[in-house]
Amino acid sequence: MRLALGVPDRTAERALLEGQERRELLRAMEPAMSVIELQQLQGWTRAVHAAPALLDYLQDLLAASRVQGHGLSPRAGLAVLAASRAWALLSGRAMVLPEDIQAVAFPVMAHRLEHAIDGMGGVEFAKQLIAETPLP
Repeated sequence: MRLALGVPDRTAERALLEGQERRELLRAMEPAMSVIELQQLQGWTRAVHAAPALLDYLQDLLAASRVQGHGLSPRAGLAVLAASRAWALLSGRAMVLPEDIQAVAFPVMAHRLEHAIDGMGGVEFAKQLIAETPLP
């Protein structure tokens, strides 16, 4: 998944430049949750339902991406589905909607579509796929 975090402001950048070795900072960080809590959250995410029609939609997106010998692999489809399940869970739902796929498609697909296709970058191509692939 590709996420753009931007550039820190000048004060934050200075703190980074003057700070300790980043690996030392990582060792000093407190965990946000326990391993058991993380595993439980991962289990809840895997349990989010994806209906057959939704899987058809995802397969249509994958197939539409496979032009000119490029495109998204089945592994990319698994990544989109996993991210969609997590998005649905964070939205308080126990099932994936097409909107969940669309919400995560750009960062997940753009990462997998590194090579420009017809002069487009990964994000532009992902947007075209979403726009041109009919919803279930």
